[in-house]
Amino acid sequence: MSGPAAGPGTLPSPGAAHPEDAPGRAARPAPGAALAVAIRTAAAALALWALVHTLRAGVAQPGVALAFGALIAVGELVRQRPAGAPGESARAPLAAAGALAYALLGEVAGAPAPHGAAQTVVVVGLARLVGTVPRAGRGPAGDRLARNLLTCGCVAICVQPLYAAGAGRGQVPLLVLLALPALTTLGDALLTAASARARTGRPYGALLRRELRASGGIGAAVGATGVAIAPATAVAGLWALPVFALPLLLTQCALRRFAAARATRRQTVASLARATEIAGYTPPGHVRRVAVLSRAVGGELGLREPELDLLEHAALMHDIGQLSLVDPVPSGATAPLPPAEQRRIALLGGAVVRQTGVPAEVAVIVERQADPYREQPVTARIVRTVNAYDDWAGQAAGAGGARALERLRSAGGPDFEPGVVEALARVLARGGSTG
Repeated sequence: MSGPAAGPGTLPSPGAAHPEDAPGRAARPAPGAALAVAIRTAAAALALWALVHTLRAGVAQPGVALAFGALIAVGELVRQRPAGAPGESARAPLAAAGALAYALLGEVAGAPAPHGAAQTVVVVGLARLVGTVPRAGRGPAGDRLARNLLTCGCVAICVQPLYAAGAGRGQVPLLVLLALPALTTLGDALLTAASARARTGRPYGALLRRELRASGGIGAAVGATGVAIAPATAVAGLWALPVFALPLLLTQCALRRFAAARATRRQTVASLARATEIAGYTPPGHVRRVAVLSRAVGGELGLREPELDLLEHAALMHDIGQLSLVDPVPSGATAPLPPAEQRRIALLGGAVVRQTGVPAEVAVIVERQADPYREQPVTARIVRTVNAYDDWAGQAAGAGGARALERLRSAGGPDFEPGVVEALARVLARGGSTG
């Protein structure tokens, strides 16, 4: 069961939890890989067309292009970084709002803005690229840039020809201006879910629901800001950019501080959870493996991000009740213990967790992890199932996770919900991908 030591604030990949299972597993391309390639190819083709067209026609209103490009680049530079939990997406609402506004722009201070769809794609692409370079290596930036180009390009292709045909400010139907941001948010969610499907192999429907939930509030703010900047620029000129961008920038900075606080709390919980390992009550790496796999299984079952955070914290602290025992459990494995002893340790753990300042829901999950699964919340069912898998896989003497998984399936009874077991099996089949 013991694995390589990891830092207190880091969680290893669950696919590395039991290395003995790796030999003989054939590498398989993730489902949806072809769609991800198609997205990148389409974005590259759009960017090439836009660049060639812009080079031939020349850059219209360079000052306006530079102003919007700077706004988008700044938005990328202050991109909201993930809070450290797997599955969270980095977002750049200021950059998205600036790109949407440039795509919808028809006039600047009463004068026509003849930049067109091609120049829109070039400016947005270059600005996002400039803003991404200092953050190289911090995520799938290529896929993100491809999605940005496609969504922004579609908006520009829908709106800019109307301006070119003589439709000035106020002549483009308001319904079009209001509908396009919503369609942009939906399109970005569709493409993001497709990219995540290619990386992780998780069901597309669950990934799409996660993206729609995550982009709901911020997507509305981006759309409203983008739609507001375009007509404001038509009246007031480029002074409208800082006026409308500043509130969104302040909101984004507040979100970053909130994300940093979440990351700090998560690292604190992870450090506290190592107390059982340091005291010799559980094997090294056990709580981290259970936490990573639990979060992956929760994502597989469609839990929302706040529920996944609670689940991960509970999984990290699920064994902390063992610190109250006089005699340590052999090998730290609670799965083979009698049900009454499992419940006693769970209740002791819940009492400890309630003193740590984490949300009360975490203590409830820890306390109820040993109850019959029909009486448990789904988060407690996940922790119990994954903990038993890791305990049994560590005791399987060479058979590894496959035998532990089969044992979970055959155990039945009131202990393990079959749906959770099968979700765990799907996660393990993908190498423990968290998405």
